[in-house]
Amino acid sequence: MSGDPAPRVFSFGPFQADAASGELRKHGIRVKLHAQPFQVLVMLLNHPAELVTREEMRQRLWGSETFVDFDHGLNSAINKIRDALNDSAARPIYIETVPGKGYRFVAPVSGAESAPRPQPAPAAAPPAPSVLSTVDELPAPPRKALRVLILLVQTLYLGIYLTALANLREVDDLLRESALPVALLAVIVATAAILIPVRLYLAAASAFDLSDLPARFARLFPFLLVLDLLWSLSPFLLTHYISAGFALGLTAILVYLPFAQRSLILMYGRERR
Repeated sequence: MSGDPAPRVFSFGPFQADAASGELRKHGIRVKLHAQPFQVLVMLLNHPAELVTREEMRQRLWGSETFVDFDHGLNSAINKIRDALNDSAARPIYIETVPGKGYRFVAPVSGAESAPRPQPAPAAAPPAPSVLSTVDELPAPPRKALRVLILLVQTLYLGIYLTALANLREVDDLLRESALPVALLAVIVATAAILIPVRLYLAAASAFDLSDLPARFARLFPFLLVLDLLWSLSPFLLTHYISAGFALGLTAILVYLPFAQRSLILMYGRERR
């Protein structure tokens, strides 16, 4: 393997590694990583998608005379890098272990020859966090668990729609008793008729492990969010059977559910990378 190029800034995912200053940053915010693990990271970044053997790391970073503590030191350095990157040996996003040989940096890497230094600004504050979670802020749970949870969410929604449709006569009575427009009944029927096929599609896509489900869901999300928030009021259709307070609590859960579903599908997409 040829010698490493001149120090530069490497960018991968939300991270930037400045080889000149020895700093690792995520979204511009410094992430703590000691010198030796950082050197291991830079060595991997200098050879993206290539196998870097343990022997090459020993020769370059520990010296040819070091034998006793090398294995422990390298294993510890790799673990610290994975902790800093929120990576996993079982499901690697950045660093892949090649058993018995070495390591490979598997994520796309871009680098600039000169390191652009962030200019200090008076009273500069970190970027305001997004209201919605990004994929890099979410954990990486087991893929099977994600698929089961996505299926359960779709089943819950289907149960809500079918319960409403099965009790249209009582829903109509409730609307009249509450002096609400009877036209709301048509809205309930129409939106349920639209949403049932959508939920069946999402359930089937998860069950059959559709690879582009996250991209398709991203296009559906604004439309689904509006209808899901409308249907979050559906517990009040059951006030003949439950108290108003219980209906309010169920509504709060249903308001949260579309955002939980989005997070699940983002994590599902992260597992596909």
